[in-house]
Amino acid sequence: MISTMLARIPTTILSLKCLAIGHSGTISKEKQLNGHGSFSSRRPLILLVQVYGLPADRIYATYFGGDDKSGLPADFEARDIWLKFLPNEQVLPFGSKDNFWEMGDTGPCGPCTEIHFDRIGNRDAASLVNHDDPTVIEIWNLVFIQFNRESDGSLKPLPAKHVDTGMGFERLTSILQNKMSNYDTDVFLPIFDAIQQATGARAYSGKIGADDADNMDMAYRVVADHIRTLSFAIADGACPGNEGREYVLRRILRRAVRYGTEVLKAKQGFFSGLVKVVVEVMGDVFPELRQHEAHIINTIAVEEASFGRTLLHGIEKFKKAAQDVQGNTLSGQDAFVLWDTYGFPLDLTQLMAEERGLVVDVNGFNIAMNEARERSRNAQNKQAGIGIVMDADATTSLRKKGVDATNDTFKYAWFQDHESEIKAIYGGNEFFQSASGDFKVGIILESTSFYAEQGGQIYDTGFLEGPSGLFQVSDVQIFGGFVVHIGSFCGKTDKFSIGDRVICKVDYDRRANIAPNHTCTHILNFALREVLGNHVDQKGSIVLPEKLRFDFSHGKPVKPEELRKIETIVNDQIKAEMDVFSKEANLADAKRVNGLRAVFGEVYPDPVRIVAIGRSVEDLLADPESENWLSISAELCGGTHISNTRDAKAFALLSEEGIAKGIRRITAVTTVNALNAIELASLIEQEVNETFKTEGSLLEQRVTKLNGHVEGAAIPTVKKTDLKAKISVLQNQIIKAKKKIAEENIQNAVKVALEEAEVSSSHGKTYCITHVNVGADTAAIREAVLKVTEQKGMAIMVISKDGTANKVVACAGVPEKIDQFKQLDAKEWLTAALVPLNGKGGGKGRLAQGQGSEVSHVTEAMDIADSFAALKLK
Repeated sequence: MISTMLARIPTTILSLKCLAIGHSGTISKEKQLNGHGSFSSRRPLILLVQVYGLPADRIYATYFGGDDKSGLPADFEARDIWLKFLPNEQVLPFGSKDNFWEMGDTGPCGPCTEIHFDRIGNRDAASLVNHDDPTVIEIWNLVFIQFNRESDGSLKPLPAKHVDTGMGFERLTSILQNKMSNYDTDVFLPIFDAIQQATGARAYSGKIGADDADNMDMAYRVVADHIRTLSFAIADGACPGNEGREYVLRRILRRAVRYGTEVLKAKQGFFSGLVKVVVEVMGDVFPELRQHEAHIINTIAVEEASFGRTLLHGIEKFKKAAQDVQGNTLSGQDAFVLWDTYGFPLDLTQLMAEERGLVVDVNGFNIAMNEARERSRNAQNKQAGIGIVMDADATTSLRKKGVDATNDTFKYAWFQDHESEIKAIYGGNEFFQSASGDFKVGIILESTSFYAEQGGQIYDTGFLEGPSGLFQVSDVQIFGGFVVHIGSFCGKTDKFSIGDRVICKVDYDRRANIAPNHTCTHILNFALREVLGNHVDQKGSIVLPEKLRFDFSHGKPVKPEELRKIETIVNDQIKAEMDVFSKEANLADAKRVNGLRAVFGEVYPDPVRIVAIGRSVEDLLADPESENWLSISAELCGGTHISNTRDAKAFALLSEEGIAKGIRRITAVTTVNALNAIELASLIEQEVNETFKTEGSLLEQRVTKLNGHVEGAAIPTVKKTDLKAKISVLQNQIIKAKKKIAEENIQNAVKVALEEAEVSSSHGKTYCITHVNVGADTAAIREAVLKVTEQKGMAIMVISKDGTANKVVACAGVPEKIDQFKQLDAKEWLTAALVPLNGKGGGKGRLAQGQGSEVSHVTEAMDIADSFAALKLK
């Protein structure tokens, strides 16, 4: 954030889509927050009272009243500012629970001041503030971010303080439209209409609680809320699934489908059909909805169909289980069956139970769930071969039989078959004299060229070829010195017996992808120490064919310029074509080598293997205390490596992240994967550079597309940072261009409107109707109306059209406090003019605005407006 343009903007404004999980009552859970950063605490009141016209006597301000336990004083500064605008009885103190905002257990926080609104009015509602009364609701929050909550619970003052504010869009809409619930506003009513058309249910009536006896209005709210939630989430790249946030979306979808089919009696498939109305209502403000409309519909339709196949059976299963309940508790086992067999999330079962006056045995559900997970783990382990584990009893048994530990020194050979003898066959619980068929077993050989998983490096795979068949090795593990080749026979008649001679055939092509990743892990370890300091210690690693992952100690995120240096060091060593040396040495001698890297806490054998890059191990051992060894990579390692760094071809650092306190993780790729990542970054950069030549609406479209492309691309993270910086410049250009166009539109609209007013006045008229060419810029025509009413004292209607978008916008204004205009209501005047435009609008008092879609009927609309005004003002 610090390196971007946004960091230097003193005031920022955003519209934030917010998803809160909970039951729908009278407050919608998928909501829009309109927020500002570094915002003057008096501006919200000005906006609410002077612009939106809310009565000040129904507004209550709260402030932080202090917390003796935390040693925090009351925020009298906020109180005193509010008292300049509101009487004492409307400015109320509250404690940390209500007026100290925190983002979590740690992080930025501070006291806050809130604006609450009394929907009823003409009463003292102070006692209802912050008491969950639906008639007195919070609509604005201003947080004074001045502390950081440390991990020990203490508060540390921030060096740079600011104000964050948030306003609830739906809540404010309900107030401005004089509705008691968000669901009664025009944000939701079109969705309710679509639900009624799709289901044939009775119309929504706004009942809640006991008044909503058939739960139908609750069903309307749930379905409307959830279709909005899913549409926005899927448009932003999320997708219903089995884990994490994806499972949250799946639960939401299934809850909505159940309400729709069971309560509203909708047919299967109704839910995805509601996406269209969400796009119609919100698509102008959130263009990503229109862009991904087909994808949203398809995603929901697939999920809906999947759940629909089991929904009816699940409901019948629930009804039967509920009828058999002794007492009022539905068993955890029944709830688990509904989850496991029919896909009913636990909270959905709980809701259905609650509707019947029952509770669910959650503890019993968790027990059944844990038992199922354990069975699943065992099955997966057995399938993957991980279930073949040799414990101490098994290895002791082998030694008593005279079987020696496996000689695995041949694992460092490349592209050579290796002959060996079967010494034991293990099934996971017992040893066998022979094995055949599709039975998964572990083969212990006298010697092997297979690499067993250890030190972070993945195991080799391949085949064992014997006199009576072929055995596919899918996993290789080592237990007590015995290398176990885990897998299964390729044919039903294949058979191995103890004493058989077999040929080890390692998949060296696969290992050839693993080795460069391992060698570059060493170089990365060296580079991290070079750039970040000697405090860096390895905390874990995984070396796979497709990537490497390295965990290390570092107390803060690695800066982009540091990542660039780290990546450069690795690539420089690859380009330098440095030889990779390895040799065994006595552990004591190895530990004397200056700068030798080892994993803290790891137990190493004696002798131990040293891997050095750029200098031979003999050189290191000959002069172990030399300062020269600090400038090369030298580690204790038993893994397989490339012979020269050039074999890695390239290194691309894809990501850097924190995984625990003080522990960072880097993911990177080498060889072809790295070259592909670098090439992709180059192609995207060309596209970004070309975009600088683009202008107008096409520029905004391309930047939006590029932003998503860069974010999801598997490219070097430093290149991703550079591209984001370039895109930020393009975004700034778009903002400046829009601002310039907006200013020109206002100037043009005001000029034309004032000129038309002069002409109308010269003809003896007290009103005028004019058409301006500012597209769908409502701010420009509104400003033109205000200028004419204020400067000329004349009623005016301004109309503009955008043929490309098939949209007409209109604004009407009537001068205040002039008796001759009392008969002309701005909203009625505008409504009449919008009829031929197939439009709708709103407003109050002396100002109204709206829009329509029939751009070819503008002249007719202006004629109607002229006749209407003439009739009212004659």
